[in-house]
Order: sequence, then structure tokens, then C-alpha cells
Amino acid sequence: MTVTAPPPPRLSLLQLVGSTDHKRIARHMIAVALLFFVAGGVMALLMRSELARPGLQVVSTSTYNGLFTMHGSTMIYLFMTPIALALGLYLVPLQIGAREIMGPRWALAGFVLYVVGGVGMFLGFLTTGGPARATWIGVDPLSDTINTPGVGMDLWVIGVAVATLGELLVGSCILATALRRRAPDMTLKRMPVFTWTMVATCLMVCFAFPVLVVAMALLWVDRQYGGVFGGSDGPIVYQQLFWFYGHPVVYVMFFPFVGAVGEVFATFSGRRFFGYSLFIVSLLSFTALSMSVWAHHLFTSGRVTNHYFAVTSTLIAIPAGIEYFDLLATLWRGRLRFTVPFLFGAGFFVQFLVGGLTGIWVASPPLDYHAHNSYFVVAHFHYTLFAGSAFGLFAALFYWWPKITGVLLRDGLGKVQFWLLVAGTNLTFFPMFLLGQDGMTRRIADYPRAEGWGTLNLLSTIGAFTIALGVAVFLLNVAVSLRRRRPAGADPWDGQTLEWATSSPPPRHNFDVLPPVRSYAPLLDLKQGGET
Repeated sequence: MTVTAPPPPRLSLLQLVGSTDHKRIARHMIAVALLFFVAGGVMALLMRSELARPGLQVVSTSTYNGLFTMHGSTMIYLFMTPIALALGLYLVPLQIGAREIMGPRWALAGFVLYVVGGVGMFLGFLTTGGPARATWIGVDPLSDTINTPGVGMDLWVIGVAVATLGELLVGSCILATALRRRAPDMTLKRMPVFTWTMVATCLMVCFAFPVLVVAMALLWVDRQYGGVFGGSDGPIVYQQLFWFYGHPVVYVMFFPFVGAVGEVFATFSGRRFFGYSLFIVSLLSFTALSMSVWAHHLFTSGRVTNHYFAVTSTLIAIPAGIEYFDLLATLWRGRLRFTVPFLFGAGFFVQFLVGGLTGIWVASPPLDYHAHNSYFVVAHFHYTLFAGSAFGLFAALFYWWPKITGVLLRDGLGKVQFWLLVAGTNLTFFPMFLLGQDGMTRRIADYPRAEGWGTLNLLSTIGAFTIALGVAVFLLNVAVSLRRRRPAGADPWDGQTLEWATSSPPPRHNFDVLPPVRSYAPLLDLKQGGET
């Protein structure tokens, strides 16, 4: 069955920017997030250039601290979190057969707040004192007016709060849509895998993100008037608040890409997603546990109950393992098609495992005492957030790009990008495990030549520029696909879920006719039943 969308009407700039169509808001959010990704990547290249060999040769220590802070802040607050939510904003209504998202004006307001907050954070570069220099967590006392004076830090605090509030609004709209706007036959047990991962994601957004907004408000008051985080307990109090947000947000940047890779694996193996019910239980268990592990970041402080947080942090390996085995079993004896989305999904599956297993290492207090504040930790979270989640993101972008734009990305360029990113990612981050084991601490702009860390740092820097080349290939692919358009059709991948039952891109109202929904893979049901 071929579904052809009518040509879209011409819209004014105000109509484009102010549209409450969830698909248009999501496209704008993806585009802005990718711009921030490029900006964060440039900062990473400057830092890696500085660290390529001992000595200060590219930037000063103060400038490095600003780049370090803004790189981490950009990647967490302005790229990975919002682009994960943007995918949900676009796809969840389509996957559940809804014609519109709940609270479309709130979703638009959330997007606007996200942009305003991000721009506000970057305005610190234009101030006399420069941008924030207190790390991406704004840790007290580095964030006080003595250690980080100037307006740049204030703009960072306000920008983080505003952007997070915007992401909270978007997440709330997605959650409400999944729970209240499903098609008549779309029960909770028939929602697609990706939609379930967005439900779990948005539950964490709704519970954890308000705490960060409050923490930023208190930090601003403390910077202006003092008295909030003063005394010996101040830094611990701040970190307790921050990490209550800071650890669930790791899973906000992980769950949607697990769902995306699950959809990719099911489609390109020609099989239903394996263990659907158990996968849902594991997701919800994972979500609950995510709210109970925050203080493992404070093991070395001596101010938290290490045994409790070690147990909860280790327990997370159980639902994570279930999700991994479900993904693997989906591929078992399938008719695999090695498309670009599948390759990125496989890269996610293999590389995120490194980050996950090293997470078990730092969940143990005795081992964490050894690795704390070292480059081992830097390697760990980059294997989760870049080698893992970013590969899942590219799997999602290549998979749903035809649905979003109506055109196909180029396979050849996609495969070149994939192998560049595989080489660059491992060349950049694996040496950091060795540097951390050898005692190199994080957040430093220079290191002693006598320590012998130069070779490993040079390899990491070469890897970072290899990653940059891979990202450049992706941007070239986007430009080529939009300029020399190859129409994708409604269902170029032989998909299994409802978004492939409408045109590419979908009309304003999403669907003209909905097929019957009998399971979490309704289009596969139709094909197996011989219907068209």
C-alpha cells in the first residue's frame, strides 16, 4: 500500500517558528540540538589539542576550565537530553496512533525555554569574566563568587534552570500523550518498544528535573546573597541535590536509544521484539532504581551510607542485563539486513557494554576509591554517553530520517561515518582507562612530562579528530540528502509500528486511516496475516 502526502502549504516564518505541530517542534529541536552538538565538539577538540602533549600550548588554564565546563554542559543539557526528548516528541504520537500531542502549546513553550536557556549559557563567552568554570555540575564551592566571579557563571546558572524547565515541559507532554491519547485499540501492552522507553524516560524527567531547577535557584541565591550552601556541609548538600537529578539524567540519555535500537533490531531481523513483557518490567524497575543511586557519586565523601548505595547501584545491572538479552535474542535466527541503522545499533550494543561493565566497577566503594576523580571515570561515562547513546542516536536518525524528511540518507556515506566513529571513539576513550589506572586526574589542563602520559593523550587527541571527521561526514550526508533528494516512500524499511502506516513526512493530522492494532507490532501483524 502506497501512501502519498499532499504537498505541504507554504508557511510564513512566524507560522514555522510558532507552529504547535509536534512534528515541526521536534524537527526544530533536533536541528538546534545538533547545532549545540557541533559547538560542544569544537570545544572538545580544543581541549584535546591542549592535552595532546605536556605543557600549556593552546589555551590557558582558565580558558581550559571554561571550555571544560561548557563542553560538558552543552553535551548534557543542550544536546543529548533534548535530542532524546525531541525523538519522543516526534514519534510517540505517531507510534500510538494519536493525531496530536497533549498540550501542544506547552511543548512549544518548552522548546522556546530550551533555546533561551542554551543561548543564555553561551552568552557567558561574551562577558568580561568569560563563561562558567565550575564544571558541568556547577559544584560548590567552585561555583561561588570567590572561585568563579563574574556574570558568566550567573548566566550559566539561569540558563541551566531555564533549559531544564523547558525539557521538563516537553517530557510532561510526551508522557501525557502516551498515557491519554492512544488509539482505541492501543492498550498499554500494545505500545511499541520505543514508546515504552519514552514513558520510562519521561517519568524520570518529571521526578528528577524539578530538583535541578530548585538546585539552580538556590545556587543563584547563594551567589547573590550567600547563606545557602555556606558551612562545611554546603558542598555535600549541593551535591545531594544535584546528583538526585544527575544520575537519572544518564538514563534519560540512554533509555530512548535502547528503544530505538530495539525497533531497529526487530525491523532488520524480520522478527518481533523478543521478551516484550519482561522488557517493560525491566524498564520500570530500572526507572525506580534510578532514583535510588545518586549518592554513589559521594562514596569518597564519607557522608553517605555507602553500603545502601552500592547495593542499589549494583542492582541496576539486573534490569540492564534483561534489556541486553532481549536485544540479543531479537537478532537470534533473524534474517539480518546490515543497513546503516543496523550497523549503528550493533555499535551501540557492543560499545555501551564497556560503559555498563565499568559502571559496575565504580558502583563498588573500594574500587571507586581507586578510580574516583581519575580519567577512568571520564572513560566510563564517555563509553556510556558517546560510544553508547550517540551510536544509538545515529541508529535512530538513519532509521527515522526517511519518515521525518521523506528522503533517504546515503548508505555509502553512512558506512564511512560508522567506521570513522568506531575507530575514533575507541581510540579516544579507551586510553583514558589506562591513564586513569595510572593516576591521571580529570579536569586538568596540563600534566607532568615525567609521568609518561603523553603518548596515550596523543592517541586520544587523534581519536577525537577522527570522531570530528565522522561527524563531518554525517553533516555532509544530511546536506546531500536534502539537496539531491531520493524519495523514501511511506515504509522504506518494511517497518512494524504505526509511524510507517502514514506518509513520509506525515500530514498535519498524522493519519488518514489507522490500521487495526492487535499487538505492539501492528504492521507486522498485517503482513503476516496477508493484508495490505
